[in-house]
Amino acid sequence: MFVNRNYSLFRTFAWSYKPFLWGFIYALLIGSLGYFSQQSLSFPWEPLSVIGIAVAFYLGFKNNSSYDRTWEARKIWGSIVNNSRSFGAAVCSFVQGEKEEEYKKELIYRHIAWMTALRHQLRLSQPWEHTDERLNKLYNPTICEDYTNKLDKELAQYLSAEEVATYDQHSNRATQILKRQNVRLQELRDQNLFEDFRHMEFFHILDKLYADQGMAERIKNFPFPRQYASTALWLTLVFCAFLPFGLLDVFSETSSIWVLVLCAFVSGLITWIFFLMEKIGDYSENPFEGTYNDVPITSIARGIEIDLREMINDTNIPLKFEAENGFLM
Repeated sequence: MFVNRNYSLFRTFAWSYKPFLWGFIYALLIGSLGYFSQQSLSFPWEPLSVIGIAVAFYLGFKNNSSYDRTWEARKIWGSIVNNSRSFGAAVCSFVQGEKEEEYKKELIYRHIAWMTALRHQLRLSQPWEHTDERLNKLYNPTICEDYTNKLDKELAQYLSAEEVATYDQHSNRATQILKRQNVRLQELRDQNLFEDFRHMEFFHILDKLYADQGMAERIKNFPFPRQYASTALWLTLVFCAFLPFGLLDVFSETSSIWVLVLCAFVSGLITWIFFLMEKIGDYSENPFEGTYNDVPITSIARGIEIDLREMINDTNIPLKFEAENGFLM
């Protein structure tokens, strides 16, 4: 997630300059063809403006829908923050008896392991995401975690090697870790470390965490409907294809070559604006893919980890992540 106050104009243009370049060249070719052939290639601006208004409304719909997906993803992780703190507070106050400090640390660490597995799973690439552009580290940081190698190393910081090995055969490790947490809480209840009422409170909190995970997976695994995403792109392309002809009508196809260059520049600028709106919506559809406009789930998870480990007075607590190049992962 980009956390500086504003994107610079240079960074915005460098991220989205291709539509301007192609729009300028295309409009210049259309204008030059009419100029050298001495024939009018202009198209009445009025019907084209109606198309432009319709496309703008459609792009607005797409951007609003895409923003809803991003904001819902942030609310889901806000819920994970709240429920994680509730779980930590419950562990610290409910678990009592012999070896209670050991059990508290085990439960807290397993919860952190669950968050670790969940964020790794949410970073896995999907076919509809922008995986081909992640090599551009300046504008699309490569933070799609290595699920098969890096995850085991991170889980080993919180779980025993034997427990980590039991999750290798499962496709959804986060689900299995949370199931193991439930089983472990039942075992501790059987040892009378807390009574039934507190056990049910634990269950309700874990049920909320399961719900949070399911909602996050719904956004991750179900793409923004492709008919809406594709239509926005093609309508923008159609409008921009007719745009130079309409601008020739506005600029009256004067004999000055510089007026034609100005017409091409304005056409490229309008093309850039429309495609920039389309691209912003396109990159807001997938809030977990790990680009500059996504929810910083790695940083949020680190913040939760710090809170939980401070609750049990743990040592070697990691520092929170700082933004790098304006990016918070």
